[in-house]
Amino acid sequence: MYTTLVSTEQLNDHLGEWLVLDCRFDLADTDAGRRAYAGGHIPGAFYLHMEDDLSAEITLQSGRHPLPRPERLANRLAALGLSAGRQVVVYDDVGGAMAARAWWLLRWMGHTNVALLNGGYPAWLGDEMEVSQKPVMVQSGEFEYHLQHEMALSVTELQQQLSDQLVTLIDARAAARFEGQQEPIDPVAGHVPGALNRPLMDNLVDGQFKPAGVLHAEWCEVLAGRSPETVVHMCGSGITACHNQLAMEIAGLAGSHLYPGSWSEWIRDPQRPVVTGQT
Repeated sequence: MYTTLVSTEQLNDHLGEWLVLDCRFDLADTDAGRRAYAGGHIPGAFYLHMEDDLSAEITLQSGRHPLPRPERLANRLAALGLSAGRQVVVYDDVGGAMAARAWWLLRWMGHTNVALLNGGYPAWLGDEMEVSQKPVMVQSGEFEYHLQHEMALSVTELQQQLSDQLVTLIDARAAARFEGQQEPIDPVAGHVPGALNRPLMDNLVDGQFKPAGVLHAEWCEVLAGRSPETVVHMCGSGITACHNQLAMEIAGLAGSHLYPGSWSEWIRDPQRPVVTGQT
């Protein structure tokens, strides 16, 4: 089974056998993914919407994309054919920036046989693989989730561990947002004091993940001797942070964690500190 990446050739060899999930989504146009799916998708793939399926409702205290209720997502996936042990492949059209969220959520619910299609839909088209516009026949599965609670930190847990200097917080947002030079989405610019910046796009070359050895060298430079188990990933709302965790897993640096609320939750409380600049 595959737990990080699969190629277009590998997926094509297993169409009809593996569960394929189309996770295309645009933060600026939340219906764009559905339209793209209707216009053409990998044969047999089901569409999952970032806000309707892969997130819960926003509250006054939450970030922009709270974690979904696990029982609801588990029921949705079971209805699409997920069963224990079945290989799942997720994809999008932005280098995995959106689909990595589904990858992380499945692992969080105890299903480790999930991988991301390297290069996503553009790679599929580029390799001239079959495309479909047909409705997909649903075959229900039986899936019982088992939450891996240690994979995610609440804001309270993060604050305590930052205070005790127990974690290495890494922010996946672009440098301009991290440094507070610009903030196109959230009402406050900047980053959490002490956080490091590793923009998710640094994991990619030509829309695909860099080779494992390259990622290992780059991430070891970021960590500077720190253990992967101390790492907590964050971003704007807990989506693209998953991309950095996937990159670390590809690099053989397993055991990092996620702060799902991320920047959009952190700034809900004006008492939480915010800094700008590179440090």
